[in-house]
Amino acid sequence: MREWLNLRDTALAVAREVSEIPAAAQPRTLAARTLATSTKSSELDLVTELDQATERAIVRALVARRPHDGLLGEEGAASPSTSGYTWVVDPIDGTVNYFYGLGQWAISLGVVDAAGVPVAGVVHAPALGETFVAARGFGAHLLLGEEWHPLAPPPDVPLELALLATGFSYDRERRRQMGAVFADLVPRIRDFRRMGSAALDICAVAAGRINGFYERDLKPWDRIGAQVIATEVGLTVHFVGAMQGHNLTVVAPPRLAGILQAELARLGVVD
Repeated sequence: MREWLNLRDTALAVAREVSEIPAAAQPRTLAARTLATSTKSSELDLVTELDQATERAIVRALVARRPHDGLLGEEGAASPSTSGYTWVVDPIDGTVNYFYGLGQWAISLGVVDAAGVPVAGVVHAPALGETFVAARGFGAHLLLGEEWHPLAPPPDVPLELALLATGFSYDRERRRQMGAVFADLVPRIRDFRRMGSAALDICAVAAGRINGFYERDLKPWDRIGAQVIATEVGLTVHFVGAMQGHNLTVVAPPRLAGILQAELARLGVVD
């Protein structure tokens, strides 16, 4: 559908338009963290404010362009759709990276249709100078500046050669459980990477930079934008569980995805 391309291009324009808000503020945020002497919550106040300010800017831009679409945002944006399309918004995916002055963070915008199927997505990483984009049925691309580079299907490697990425919950017990899974798998794969942004992790699989990704308890805004990019290069996106509760996401080429699903089920991860 041509409309899915329009949605992709709208997402790209909006992500670029609002990215100056967090990009310009990151050095101030790093300075605030470095100089802070009070509580952790007060150190994070500036990041929370920037998250919210960025989401408000995204919402304003989307409403101006597509007033009949619905909205679901990490920072609380919520409105019903009368067009059949809903925007799923993460204003800063990878907030801890952002807070520490690292570049691995992104604005993630995804669109789902009335059936909840992702049809367009953009993951824009201003500090890295990279943007991943896709529309259902039209392929996925990596944008470097104004240059569009099509993404090809990545290799489907055996488990022992796989470079995997994952993330860990901030809940201590859940982190302990996933640490045990990590310890079981790490001797049997090539290696792990822990990069701190689920959206960028999924895009890294799509770009062939890593071979697979899994994580528990992702929220819709963590994955929807990147999910379109992954499926457009032929990756399996395995998602089971509650949309905003206990769940499991696995992203990899089909054979490796099946192996990872089986390993995670063996280790007692929600399946």
